[in-house]
Amino acid sequence: MKEKAGEVFTIAKDNQPITGCTISREVHSGGNHIVYFSLAKDTDISAEIYPYNRLIIAADGSLDVYGTDDYQRRLVEGDAVLTPTDIPIGMKTAEGAVYTEISIRRNDTMNDSIKTGEVFKLAELVPYVEGKIVNMDVVHNDKMKFVVMAFDEGTSLSEHAAPGEALIFVLDGEGVIGYEGKDHPIKAGENFRFAKAGVHSVRAIKRFRMALLLTLE
Repeated sequence: MKEKAGEVFTIAKDNQPITGCTISREVHSGGNHIVYFSLAKDTDISAEIYPYNRLIIAADGSLDVYGTDDYQRRLVEGDAVLTPTDIPIGMKTAEGAVYTEISIRRNDTMNDSIKTGEVFKLAELVPYVEGKIVNMDVVHNDKMKFVVMAFDEGTSLSEHAAPGEALIFVLDGEGVIGYEGKDHPIKAGENFRFAKAGVHSVRAIKRFRMALLLTLE
């Protein structure tokens, strides 16, 4: 995964659009591709038919996901959509946008709560429960897992080693990532990467939601 492990970073700030341009940056090239896209205002990526779904996660700005038959969905920061496979799908923006795209293969197992083509918020997939940590697998296969977690204030995961590389998306609240003996405060809108076998922990300072994308390739 093409991000430096062990440091807090921000996908939105690190991938600012360039006037008049669209930019893509591949960060993982295994069976499930992970790509950051930056679109300057009034730019678009032409609609095309893909043989797989794409999970689009908006990091900054606003983005219209559009297709044929009057299909159009607006995404703002924190929104996500699983694109259809049977119609041409494109992306356009009037104000500029930064988003992450994850390819979802046909044999991947998708949670039934995710409806293809409909906008949803990752942070709203799991509730806070007093004194507990709540997990939901959004999509997974034998080489990848994308999970959303809600930590009640003061709850934590003790130190453990990642079986693969992982990318964290903080959805709301505040927490502390312990990584290789160092604490990293982290808040909504920020990101973190674990290297394979990186020893880490997670602690909620306030109620804290995050998504974790784990790759095992």
